[in-house]
Amino acid sequence: MKRRCAFCFLLAVGIIPLSAQEPSPDAGSFEVEPPLLVQPDGKPVASPEASPAPDLDVAQLEKKLDRARKTAASAERLWKAGVLAKVEAEQRALRVVRLQAELTKAQLAELQKSAGTGDGIVQLQQTAVGETKRALTEAAAAAKMAADALAKAELEAAIVNLRRQQKLLALGSGRKSDVARAEEKLAALKGEQH
Repeated sequence: MKRRCAFCFLLAVGIIPLSAQEPSPDAGSFEVEPPLLVQPDGKPVASPEASPAPDLDVAQLEKKLDRARKTAASAERLWKAGVLAKVEAEQRALRVVRLQAELTKAQLAELQKSAGTGDGIVQLQQTAVGETKRALTEAAAAAKMAADALAKAELEAAIVNLRRQQKLLALGSGRKSDVARAEEKLAALKGEQH
């Protein structure tokens, strides 16, 4: 019995210095540092609502819009089935509106570019100029309508988010900072409209 205790003691004494040593720098570290969500000054690193730089490729935007419409259509069904959160379904619908606005902007820019070049060597006839001007005014009106629809959808999403954050705070699972951020976003969107 004494031999076993002595053996265990010697084994433990031999292992303790090994475990106290610092791992070598070339040994792979298993620690993973999560990405920063908030900068040291308290501002978010990247806002999830910020849309990427607008693509000017109309065909690519049309494909993105088609895919977004399909995912938004399935989101309502998935939300009702309990597979998807209501917030995610709302975000998918908002993405469709954003892509529609980007597509109309890209179409307007493409029309302006083609009208500005004058189609190269051949001068446009008077009727062609009239048609081009009409197409430009229609595209500009469509772009304005899409931008207005986007602003309205973002404002409605901000209102819904504020109500959601207030309810979460009232239930005890929300934070005052989340409510304050939602209020700031809503105030900023209201300020942009006026």
